[in-house]
Amino acid sequence: MDGSGPAAILERMERIGGYLVERRLGEGGMGTVHLARTRGGRAVALKVARAELAADPVFRERFRSEVEAARAVGGFHTAPVVDADVDGDPLWLATAYIPGPTLAARLAAEGAMDEPRLRALGAALAEALESIHSCGLVHRDLKPGNIVMAADGPRVLDFGIARAVESTRLTATGTAFGTPGFLAPEQALGHDVTGAADVFALGAVLVAAAGGSAWGEGTPMGLMYRSVHEPPDLSAVPAGLADLVSACLAKEPADRPTPAALLDRLTEPAPARPAAPPYPPTVTAAPLLPAAPPQAFAPPPPPATPPHLPVPPAALPYHQQPVPAATPPYLPAPPGFGPPVPYGSPEAVLADTQAGAIVNAAGVLLEVAGVTADFGWDEIAHVERHWRGNRLTLTVRLWDGGVYSCELNARRKARLTAWLAQLDPVLVRYLTR
Repeated sequence: MDGSGPAAILERMERIGGYLVERRLGEGGMGTVHLARTRGGRAVALKVARAELAADPVFRERFRSEVEAARAVGGFHTAPVVDADVDGDPLWLATAYIPGPTLAARLAAEGAMDEPRLRALGAALAEALESIHSCGLVHRDLKPGNIVMAADGPRVLDFGIARAVESTRLTATGTAFGTPGFLAPEQALGHDVTGAADVFALGAVLVAAAGGSAWGEGTPMGLMYRSVHEPPDLSAVPAGLADLVSACLAKEPADRPTPAALLDRLTEPAPARPAAPPYPPTVTAAPLLPAAPPQAFAPPPPPATPPHLPVPPAALPYHQQPVPAATPPYLPAPPGFGPPVPYGSPEAVLADTQAGAIVNAAGVLLEVAGVTADFGWDEIAHVERHWRGNRLTLTVRLWDGGVYSCELNARRKARLTAWLAQLDPVLVRYLTR
């Protein structure tokens, strides 16, 4: 054996806490993010703390308490913590893998959301915050990049860790932890932070999803200054949601609605319309000026059945029975559950349970374990696709020499054929070289 077979390759791959690390996905505020697998083959997002954080005793203690609290968070709108090592070296955290693009990537690919989709997004995020806050946690860094648009609805990532990072020496000089543009005023000023800060961030997320920016563009300090001292820019928000978003972005935490109140307002059924009269009423008016002699007029015949004695449909002759309405494309949601989420489709979408790729007029987006790599066509020198069995590998080569790959498992030959039939015309249309 030359040591290059599958068994030898597996032996050389790194293991962290019993998880087999497949590849490095990127970096976040806590440290490095890896795609890893359990011994049974289940994918997880494995986050390893930076060495300088792990060396800080304050961070270790905070990390321990936040991980324990985060384990208790349930609900359909979060990525739960499945495992962690709060004592070892390195410190790491494993969360359930949630396939799908981030909200930031979805907005970049498809543009702003309309009011029904904004309401559905806001309700899902409010429900997620309700679950997080009920466990005594505050997210502290809710933003489009921390929201994954999964097939069953939006999921919130990285809850319960921001406070641990915030407590270290890295923020002891007064620097606010979080993302300017979504930071609440009390965060920017270094004051105590409660769940109301997450509601503020939710309001800023809805503005971004509507195609705007609550505090405009500019430097981080400029964004934080405007969030503290100036009113938000809500020009992109639909009129039906402007008051609710404005309440989320109130300067004082006590003036913001709770997640439960947001859910009530976002999912309340539309007011019922008054029933139409059985036939149009007759309106008479005296002429203001003398008029020509009226033409002969025959009054319409009275209705066959008096309005107060309706005939059951079953009693009518067959040819007079009402025709039932066509079945709607989907059943309407019951009151309190919000409208269906009509997400549009880019020109080519390929996805399995672990990864995904979107190819459209803007470029190529690769997504693995919630980490996105997004490339415009002006950056791309070539796109290759090849397959072995039912596995398709999409490789993007950039003009600067960078190479990025995404492997997708079609599982069936028919699905692989459908993927290629969807992908190839898009590449021919947009790839100039």
